Amino acid sequence: MALEDAKSEVDTAFTRASQRGYAFENAFGGATSFLRRTYTKDLAGVDLAITGVPFDQAVTHRPGTRFGPRAIREASTLQPYDPPHGWPTNPLEELNIVDYGDLAFDYAHTASFPQTLTDHIAGILAAGAGTVTLGGDHFITLPILRAYAAKFGPLSVIHFDAHSDLWPDDDMTRIDHGTFLYKAVKLGLVDPARSVQIGIRTTTEDYLGFNVITARDVHEQGVAQTVARAKDIVGTSATYLTFDIDALDPAFAPGTGTPVWGGLHSWQAAACLRDLAGINLVGGDVVEVSPPYDTTGATAIAGAHVAYELVCLYHWARTQR
Repeated sequence: MALEDAKSEVDTAFTRASQRGYAFENAFGGATSFLRRTYTKDLAGVDLAITGVPFDQAVTHRPGTRFGPRAIREASTLQPYDPPHGWPTNPLEELNIVDYGDLAFDYAHTASFPQTLTDHIAGILAAGAGTVTLGGDHFITLPILRAYAAKFGPLSVIHFDAHSDLWPDDDMTRIDHGTFLYKAVKLGLVDPARSVQIGIRTTTEDYLGFNVITARDVHEQGVAQTVARAKDIVGTSATYLTFDIDALDPAFAPGTGTPVWGGLHSWQAAACLRDLAGINLVGGDVVEVSPPYDTTGATAIAGAHVAYELVCLYHWARTQR
């Protein structure tokens, strides 16, 4: 850490001169953009935009993920002092990354929310940037996938979760975080044969052709085999990675709406994300961080680390082609 910089830097979300480089202001002070990146709506020259979607009106149990983006940003202030651990490249110094702020939407007009979010993401993609989105409940991934599929065609998806989110629901107007992936398949946004779910530990009658690696599979077969299989499944296709924080065991991420025991340990998730380097990641999100149930802040910290790994995977995909 640069001590002299720490003495003088503050509010670098607004005052930094460049979109690249570390930030050394005190972790406990200042404006809490993600990784202390610049807050801006100007996407000229931007490689990757971090954006928040504070929406939790699709949950089946405990609400609170509307506060997730804010908590993840705050937790991320522990990270921008150093290069990302275990990576040979450094996106903070080699990519133009900005915090694009949160989605604006009418909280009292839920029916208009999906299109509002799709348009939001489509605008970022049209400017030539990718996205890492901070949720919010898991429904938000469906409108995001609409925007990505419009640009890339049917996507491969790597889905970390305790739940498959494949509950049957052919009413495309319903807004439900447990059906987003079912609808993504039915709408042709996702190719399940080229997609994989990791960490599943709840019952699903029909996986609609998805490849499934359960939490027990990860525990018994190990990270290396898990990642090798996932990479083989998605190959070189355009891949979107969505990480529900309840993929982690509640011991590591209690602050979520529908926790399930027997989940991934934080080291397993970290190792999986790091070793997925080489996939053609076009975008990603971390969802279901619910601060009201996160009494120690551990879940937000996990969410911030997941988001940073997504940044690294996005960077790797562009530097190693």
